[in-house]
Amino acid sequence: MSAAPMVPVSLPLPDLYARVRHHVPAMEWPFYAGDIEAILALKREHNAVILAHNYQTPEIFHTVADIVGDSLALAREAVNTDADVIVLAGVHFMAETAKLLNPDKTVLIPDDQAGCSLAESITAEDVRQLRARYPGVPVVTYVNTSAAVKAESDICCTSGNAKKVIESLGVDRVIMLPDEFLAQNTAALVPGIEIITWAGHCEVHERFTPEDIRAVRESYPDVVVLAHPEAPPEVVAEADYAGSTAGMADYVGEKRPARVALVTECSMSDNVAALYPEVEFVRPCNLCPHMKRITLPKIRRALEQRQHEVTIDPMVAERARLAVERMLAVR
Repeated sequence: MSAAPMVPVSLPLPDLYARVRHHVPAMEWPFYAGDIEAILALKREHNAVILAHNYQTPEIFHTVADIVGDSLALAREAVNTDADVIVLAGVHFMAETAKLLNPDKTVLIPDDQAGCSLAESITAEDVRQLRARYPGVPVVTYVNTSAAVKAESDICCTSGNAKKVIESLGVDRVIMLPDEFLAQNTAALVPGIEIITWAGHCEVHERFTPEDIRAVRESYPDVVVLAHPEAPPEVVAEADYAGSTAGMADYVGEKRPARVALVTECSMSDNVAALYPEVEFVRPCNLCPHMKRITLPKIRRALEQRQHEVTIDPMVAERARLAVERMLAVR
C-alpha cells in the first residue's frame, strides 16, 4: 500500500482527515470535524459504539464508526460489544437485528425513517400465507426484513452466507424471502435444492442491467467487475465475481486489480477505494436513499438526546431472535 498522504497540519483532526481526503475536500472538512469531535466525546461519555454498514458515506465509515461491515458482520459483532449504547448507522432492519441480539442494551438509529425496499416488500401475514401454501417447507428469510417477518421464519441468512444456510437445512426444498434475485442467484449455487421465491427487490440493485456492465467493459477493457447477488441474475452472469459487500471488499484486498467496478451502492466504492488508493475504481453505481438519511449531525443528535430508540415487542423478539441465532450458528 502506498504511503499515507500528507495532510495540512492546520486542519482539525488531521489523522482522521487523512482517511477521507480523496472524498472530502480540505475546505469542507471543518464542516464535518465539529460533529466528529462531538460524536467521539459522546461515545466516551455514554459508553457507546457505532456500527456502520458498508453503504455509509466515508465521513461516517472512516471516522466515527467502531465496527464496519456487511449485514452479517454487523450482526455478529453486535453480539460481542460490551457497550451500553449501540448506534446503528444503517437502515432500520439492521438496528432491529442489533436490538434482537442485545435486548438489554439501548439501540439507537439516527433516522427512524431509514427504511428498506426489501423489508417493506413483505409482511408477517405474507409469510404465514406462504407456510399454509407450502406446509412443512422451511422458510429462510434474508436479514433485510422486519423483526415481525423474522419471527415467522425458521432461519435468517445474508447475501454472504445464504448458500451455507440453505445447505445446512438438509432439505431439497426451501422458501427464500424476500429478495427474488438473491434467491435466484443462490439457487444456481445449490443444484438439487428447489428455492421458492418472493417478488421483492432492492431498489438499488434491481436497476442495474447487463448493458451497464457491457458499457463499462467497452470503455475499460481491463476492468474487473464485481456484482452484488441482489442484482438480477443476468447482471451477475456478466460479472467476474458476485458476492456480498464484504466479499467484494475482500476480493479487492486480495486480488488488487488495477481497475475494478463494484456493481452496488455508490458509497461502497468510496469506502473500499480509501483503503486501496492504488486501485482505480470505475463507478457504475446507484445511491440508496435510505442509507443516505444517516448523517453525522443525526448521529450526534441521537447520542445527545437518546432519540430514535429501537424497541421490539417481546413476543416478536423472542421468535425473531431464534431465527437470527440459528443463522449465526452456521459457519
